[in-house]
Amino acid sequence: KAFIDDVLQKHADLGDHKSIAKAVDYLTKQAMREKILKDGKRADGRGPDDIREISSEVSVLPRTHGSAIFQRGDTQVLSIVTLGSPSLEQLIESPEGEEAKHYIHHYYMPPYSVGEVGRTGFPSRREIGHGALAEKALEPVLPSRKEFPYTIRVVSEVLSSNGSTSMASTCGSTLALMDAGVPIKAPVSGIAMGLIYKSDSEYVILTDIMGIEDFSGDMDFKVAGTRDGVTAVQLDVKNDGLTDEMIVQVFEKA
Repeated sequence: KAFIDDVLQKHADLGDHKSIAKAVDYLTKQAMREKILKDGKRADGRGPDDIREISSEVSVLPRTHGSAIFQRGDTQVLSIVTLGSPSLEQLIESPEGEEAKHYIHHYYMPPYSVGEVGRTGFPSRREIGHGALAEKALEPVLPSRKEFPYTIRVVSEVLSSNGSTSMASTCGSTLALMDAGVPIKAPVSGIAMGLIYKSDSEYVILTDIMGIEDFSGDMDFKVAGTRDGVTAVQLDVKNDGLTDEMIVQVFEKA
């Protein structure tokens, strides 16, 4: 902001505040991309394969069945587990008939998590999608109804967001489920992979992307799973597509 004001003062003929802000935003993103492609240096000083500092804590809420806070860099998520009787399953009526869900994952990302003031109401499409991704990531490791006859609801509240909140929700939910005593088959974790693309032979794959690398980069490829295999993936891609070689590298690094 100070830089834009300075440009406006010295070069009033260049345009209004809005057009200069747009140009500065564009040039900042281009500079970030060039720095990664040429020097392998990211905006926060990390190398392409470096993961931000991780911290976690369980049993943070004493009166719930299970809870955990998971933090990776500036992204922080609180996951809360509530256990109910089998009769509290969610009944869903669809064109295919009626089904009952004994495991439900809800994800909320309030405006304050990105430093904004805004209205909160029913979940957005984005929140529903992120909740579905975290739900699918954990589903394969849950015990059967016979082993654990409880309805399980997990709520992930994003407290602070700077990239990859759905994967932080997956990690936090694993911890919260274990805290609640749910006998999961294996812990599930997830990470978001990014891409800075110039050509099929000139590109850099980024591990653990933050917000600016998501908005200004060419890919947001989320991979979740256990030590033994992948349980969920989700991909947004902004270039013309990924080569087989890129996909292999993404999975290996993830």
